Amino acid sequence: MGGAIFAATETQLKWFANGREWESLVYHFPLPNHEEKPMQASAIVDSLKRSLKARGITYADLAERIGMSEASVKRMFSQKNFTLQRLDDILKAADIDFRELASVADEDVRLITQLTHAQEKEIIGDPRLFLVAVSAFNQLTVEQIMEGFDLSEAEIVKHLVRLDKIGFLELLPNNRVKLLIARTFRWIPNGPIQNYFREQAYADYLDAKFDGEDEVLRLVSVMLSRQSVAALIARLKEVAREFAQQHQADAKLAYEDRFAISFMLAARAWKPKAFEALLRKPGQPPRK
Repeated sequence: MGGAIFAATETQLKWFANGREWESLVYHFPLPNHEEKPMQASAIVDSLKRSLKARGITYADLAERIGMSEASVKRMFSQKNFTLQRLDDILKAADIDFRELASVADEDVRLITQLTHAQEKEIIGDPRLFLVAVSAFNQLTVEQIMEGFDLSEAEIVKHLVRLDKIGFLELLPNNRVKLLIARTFRWIPNGPIQNYFREQAYADYLDAKFDGEDEVLRLVSVMLSRQSVAALIARLKEVAREFAQQHQADAKLAYEDRFAISFMLAARAWKPKAFEALLRKPGQPPRK
């Protein structure tokens, strides 16, 4: 059976920047369930990858330092399968303190990973609250939001206070914010926000020629084994995670040095309706 893979990017208005998978990566603002979560090994590996990237250490560099092939290092990180000795070798080679690594990983797993249905419905039901939440996620200041939108300072702060109360962020002195969002956050499948984008944003997003310098559109139909499909899905999710992490890293740059871009990843078994209409009925012999 044929499948379809869809990947697209389109430069958007600066204040609508995003950095996660389409279900999770477009407009993120999770709210808390306040459950304590144990630190997981995968969180340690993710924290290690970010620490290596921050130090400018590539897989090739690391492989040379610890006496492994680059392919083996990539496979080790992809499978998130480390022995304690190998982890110790990496930390020494990269001059990374494990206590710092564990602290960051522990903080990550305690952040919010998903909204409740009621919280998604509340957010999407108020366009101004939605806008302020998106802007806060992209680390825009109150002044920068005012520059781009017809909102007063008092109105923006009012929505920040509301977001603070529901646990999306912590409002600090001088209207600064601390986000409480996990890197693994995703929308509720077929929940209020995902449905909102399916019904409204998808058509608007795809209503473009995708011929600009920072735009691309590819639709690839292939036939793959189940094993290859699983590998494809895993790779697409990894790409989304990588750019989510890049979003976090680039957030340190000045506002004028960051540019908005939205990308959507999708893959499913699919035939165009015109093809479906030509399918043979069960029991119908092939035509000669």
